[in-house]
Amino acid sequence: MIDILEHYKKYFRWTFFFVPLILVFFSACGELSQKNRQKVNQALKDSLTSTTDSWNLTMNLIENGQRKIQLHGKYAATYNTKKKKETRISGPVAIQIYDSTNAIKTWVHSDSAIYHSKTSEFELFGDVRVRTRDGRHLQSEYLDWNQGSNKISTPRFVIITTPTDSIAGTGFTGTSDLSSYKIKKPSGRVTL
Repeated sequence: MIDILEHYKKYFRWTFFFVPLILVFFSACGELSQKNRQKVNQALKDSLTSTTDSWNLTMNLIENGQRKIQLHGKYAATYNTKKKKETRISGPVAIQIYDSTNAIKTWVHSDSAIYHSKTSEFELFGDVRVRTRDGRHLQSEYLDWNQGSNKISTPRFVIITTPTDSIAGTGFTGTSDLSSYKIKKPSGRVTL
């Protein structure tokens, strides 16, 4: 009988020790899972992404019923999240910019591009070349083009060639038809 009492004493000691510990554990898990569920739901709302893939892409940007830009690329992936909407285009990338008479006024070529649809802005990467119907040319490794304001810029090295002169330098801002521009740190040769 004493053995049985000793056995029950040990059992009750372990029970009194583990039962509160188990209750604390399970009550904490219930609280944590509710908090975690809220955190997971919030993270999912913030990070939900829709993606679209396209091969042999031709993209037309139309404003007021008139084509402003036509872009050709080999592959494009469009990512839409709450915070950003962009299309990453693998090249070669070719862009034609149209005037109000639907004639091409500027051609742009690059190795790849990113189009930010929220800001109507293009980023062009790798062997960027711009050519206008007036015979002006631009070469750089990177170019930022804001379609809305029709401004282009780069913090990198650029070469501008016109029918009458050429100039090179670092840091450039100007219009997409290269009729007006500034080079922050000019270098190179100018022919008048």
